[in-house]
Amino acid sequence: MIEITNLTKKAGRTTILDNLTFSAHPRECIGLFGHDGAGKSTLLKLLSGGIPATSGNIKIYDLAISTHPIKTRKIIGYQPESALSHGSMKVKSFLGFMAEVRGFRGLEKRKMVDRAITRLELWRVLNSPVAALPAGHRRKVALAQAIVHDPKLLLLDEPTEGLDALQKHKVGMLIQSLTEDMTVMIASRNPEEFSSICQRALVLAEGRLLADAPVTQLLRSSRHYQAITLAADAPLDLLALAVLPGVAGIEEDRHADGSVTVLAMPGQIIYPHVNALVANRRWKINALSIEPGRLSDVIHHMSQEAPN
Repeated sequence: MIEITNLTKKAGRTTILDNLTFSAHPRECIGLFGHDGAGKSTLLKLLSGGIPATSGNIKIYDLAISTHPIKTRKIIGYQPESALSHGSMKVKSFLGFMAEVRGFRGLEKRKMVDRAITRLELWRVLNSPVAALPAGHRRKVALAQAIVHDPKLLLLDEPTEGLDALQKHKVGMLIQSLTEDMTVMIASRNPEEFSSICQRALVLAEGRLLADAPVTQLLRSSRHYQAITLAADAPLDLLALAVLPGVAGIEEDRHADGSVTVLAMPGQIIYPHVNALVANRRWKINALSIEPGRLSDVIHHMSQEAPN
């Protein structure tokens, strides 16, 4: 169990985090979402023990970080947003060093390092200096060192930054599997990437906690919840779509020709009507999907509406 009570962090007269209180349960995956400057990275640094709080309390499995810094760091894994230090070290040596810092020696150390290497698919870069790696591989090494000791609490700051689509998918699958054994907290400015992984979301704006809610609940509050997105080669009859029962409006995708999103009124299911129109008009549709909602829209709206 992780318990955060009245957590505040100030830098001079500037309040970076303002009186945060929340808790996390074992094997729970929590997303920390918000625009740049919301306080996400600072919160993870505080939880990792890397920087001290101005006031408030942090307990990790009944251990207060302020009074048991060494014990708590042994059960925490932290992947920072910034570049790794020890950049001149080769990947395998770096991971071995981090395992030793965590207290592992001999065969046990080799076992933990090899498992982290396998999980992040780092075999081809083991003899490369960390600093010489492309950004995506450096990010994977940072994640490997964070899980090398099987922490109880894993803190990830922008874990998919710099990764391509396939790498993002694989890292997402890994994070999902890690939640079977540990509590995971993910800070990201791209919440859509983690909407299917995180059960809960903490929404921050200017250091304040705007929402602590299940991800599914936030998605249901999105104006894109139950919307239908269509893609076709030929232009669609937007007026015919707009007058269907339960339709709230139409959005054209400026970045993808022929793609439109049909928005649903709250509580309305419009898929049967849209599907029937497509069949009756014999439109040639390349793709049709029901939207689960868009977290980015919800977070943006919350941030805009937050009091200054």
